[in-house]
Amino acid sequence: MPFFISDLLSWLENTALAGAIRQSLWLYPALEIVHITGIVILVGAAFMCDLRLLGFSKSLPIIGLSRHLLPWSRRALLLVVPSGILLFMTYSKTLGIDPTFWLKMTLLVIAALNVLVFHKLLFKPNFDSQTQELPFSTKISALVSISVWAAIIACGRLLAY
Repeated sequence: MPFFISDLLSWLENTALAGAIRQSLWLYPALEIVHITGIVILVGAAFMCDLRLLGFSKSLPIIGLSRHLLPWSRRALLLVVPSGILLFMTYSKTLGIDPTFWLKMTLLVIAALNVLVFHKLLFKPNFDSQTQELPFSTKISALVSISVWAAIIACGRLLAY
C-alpha cells in the first residue's frame, strides 16, 4: 500500500471521532443498526423492483412501483453512506488492507453503474408494463442487481467477523 494511503488510514483511525465510536459502549452498535436498517430499505426496494422486472407481480405497473420505491432507496442512502463512513473510520487501517472490503467497494461501484445504465439507457419512462414486454436487457440488469447486492451484503457480513 502506498505510504500516503497508509498515513491517511492511520489518521482516520486516530481521529477523536473514530476513537469515541470505538470506545463507546453503544455508539458502534448504534451505527451498525443504522447501517443495516438503511441497507434493508435500499436493497429491499431494489429487490422488489428487480423481481417485478423479472416478471413477478405482473399486475403491478412498473412505473408506479418504481415511483413508490425509488424515493425510499434514495432516503436509505442518507443512512447507509454516513454510517458506513463512520464505521470505516473506526477500523480504517484494518479495513484498508482487507480484500473483502475492497471487493465490497468494487461491487458497490458495479451496483451504481448498473443503476445508471438501467435508468439512463435501458428503461424508458413511457413504458406501459400492462401491454408491452420488457426488453431482455432489463431482465439482465435486474439479475445483475440482485446478484451484486447479495454479494455486497455477504461481504459486509464477512467484514464483521
